[in-house]
Amino acid sequence: MTTIADFSVKKPDGSDLDLSEKKGKVLLVVNTASKCGFTPQYDGLESLHQEYGEKGFEVLAFPCNQFGGQEPGNAEEIEEFCKVNFGLTFPLMQKVEVNGDGASPLFDWMKREAPGLMGSKTIKWNFTKFLINRDGEVVKRYAPQDTPAKIGKDIAKLL
Repeated sequence: MTTIADFSVKKPDGSDLDLSEKKGKVLLVVNTASKCGFTPQYDGLESLHQEYGEKGFEVLAFPCNQFGGQEPGNAEEIEEFCKVNFGLTFPLMQKVEVNGDGASPLFDWMKREAPGLMGSKTIKWNFTKFLINRDGEVVKRYAPQDTPAKIGKDIAKLL
């Protein structure tokens, strides 16, 4: 059975992050954007990171420019924006595509494991979130309008 540990992603500097390093952690994987109406959710994601981080939880944010061109910056600009405006301390990954031929294999897998509304295999907008349990399995998908605060109870159950 495939788990998140079977994937590798890119850090902003282009180096690889083998997600098997995250085995045993509860993860919230999110496609993000700096110029989106949902961008203030960075505050809530940081709150979750602060509240549950020491208990084995981590946020993995993947900037994406596929929705309305709302993440046009390069890795340094995105990181600077997030640190200055939201005080982010959780890791940002390299910008990815989440739909289409160039989609990240990680996002393709998560979409298959937890389809959207009416079985949709696409991501509709920025700040779609996937909750991953300690075994590396996708347990739930959250829509962009689902705030991080609403996800806290689900994270707590998995910890």
